[in-house]
Amino acid sequence: MGILDLESALAAAQEQGLDLVEVAPLARPPVVRIMDYGKYKFEQAKQARAAKKKQHVIQLKEVKYRPGIDEHDFETKTRHARRFLEEGNKVKVTLMFRGRQIAHPELGRQVVQRVATELAAIAKVETDARLEGKSMTMILAPK
Repeated sequence: MGILDLESALAAAQEQGLDLVEVAPLARPPVVRIMDYGKYKFEQAKQARAAKKKQHVIQLKEVKYRPGIDEHDFETKTRHARRFLEEGNKVKVTLMFRGRQIAHPELGRQVVQRVATELAAIAKVETDARLEGKSMTMILAPK
């Protein structure tokens, strides 16, 4: 429409039944647009909802092991950890010691390292195994 004074721009907007919205207030002269502001806000909110729906929030999933774990149990728990990693989540591998098992942390470290080698194709070790009280933890992140 070109450069108009404020009164004529407002009159043109009211004539069309729309709003006069300031687009670039720092420009000289300020740039305004005649549009339906309610519809514009609705479209912005709709785009924000669509963007939020597409994003994936990474969660920290936990898989618990014991030092004397049997082969089948180890494979099952490792399969669960693999599924969590494939979904894009981080996995906290927790090895819990009971009673006198804490006297042999090297047995627990072997189990944790075995988990890391089994999942090395799809995961990287984010936090190395460390002993905290009666449990040893390691965090794996998807590659």
